Amino acid sequence: MRLAIDCRMSGKSGIGAYLDNMLPTLIEEVCREQNGSVLLLGLPQKKFDALAARKIAGFEKCETLFYKTKVFSVAETFFFPRVILKKINSCDAYFSPYCNIPARIFGGGIKIPVFSTIHDIVFLDIPLAGMLGTFLRKMFYIRAIKHSKEIFTVSNFSKGRIQEKLRCKKPITVVYNGVPDLEAAEKVRAKKIEKTDAIIFVGNIKAHKGLGTLIEAFSKFREEISQEAASDGKPLPRLLIVGSKENFRTKDAALEKAISNCEEKGIVFTGFVPDDELMVLIASARILVQPSLYEGFGIPPLQALHCGTKAVISDIAAFKEVYATMPVTFFRAGNADDLARKMRETYFDESSLPKFEQIYSYEKSAETILRAIKEKTEGVEK
Repeated sequence: MRLAIDCRMSGKSGIGAYLDNMLPTLIEEVCREQNGSVLLLGLPQKKFDALAARKIAGFEKCETLFYKTKVFSVAETFFFPRVILKKINSCDAYFSPYCNIPARIFGGGIKIPVFSTIHDIVFLDIPLAGMLGTFLRKMFYIRAIKHSKEIFTVSNFSKGRIQEKLRCKKPITVVYNGVPDLEAAEKVRAKKIEKTDAIIFVGNIKAHKGLGTLIEAFSKFREEISQEAASDGKPLPRLLIVGSKENFRTKDAALEKAISNCEEKGIVFTGFVPDDELMVLIASARILVQPSLYEGFGIPPLQALHCGTKAVISDIAAFKEVYATMPVTFFRAGNADDLARKMRETYFDESSLPKFEQIYSYEKSAETILRAIKEKTEGVEK
């Protein structure tokens, strides 16, 4: 099989991490076959060099086309380069880690079986981009479903929402996420980094991430223990928000005021943090809190557990599914009082994390994707 893979989002967070962590397995599994090869579309040179350095079996059978047509752009949707489409159509299947499908007007699109990914439909369930933005995203979702042989998603929760909200009749396969750079996480945990007084949040600073609930809960928790801390001579806990304060947007006046003098309240916005430093921050934190109101999967709690840090997370459907057998603490989503209680209980709990089974990995996800692609493309004439 010759597989074309859209790699233009490689090196970025979110979708890029999903792709980059599966690429080595996708390449190795395809290229070790007698007639197997991979066409990497738009993979940045830096990422190509990093893959080559890993000595992946069969990597010499990879072909890379470097080009910069942006995803979801007018050029991608209506005027995708003919020379690239010709290369794609010489393959047996096309895999996209997202829901963007290249095409040209007047029928100049991808002729081989397409397999795309819809991670979640948060923009439809919780409109975040206005009427026009929501409509355009829905059209891209529908277009991906129409042109795909099969859809991949990251949880049964997302699968159900795609089927209901988009009336999807195409096959949908769940491929769970894993821990980005698992080896690095395990190395950090092995170092047994000393815990600080920090509580950490990791994620995009958007409305559905529940930061309003977290900041309110943290303020209550910190105020409750302030007298105890003062009498014991211990420092008050800090809240580290991995992200930029300038990117935080809310219409809540009280919350805006709390953010304006957040340093005085023990709240620190770290700005961008490189992956290796992030692992250390997570490992040194006393707890990680993920107060999301909506997720398709939610990776940071998984990172925390693998770094030896306890996690307090909201009881949304995706988390209840993904973390059902994990040693996490759930709180009622959107309830600051319940979160403050759970934060206090977990923060002062000196017991170690119990061992847990590693049930998610990007290797398993890549193998599931390839199995689905092979089942749908065997015997298909180009």
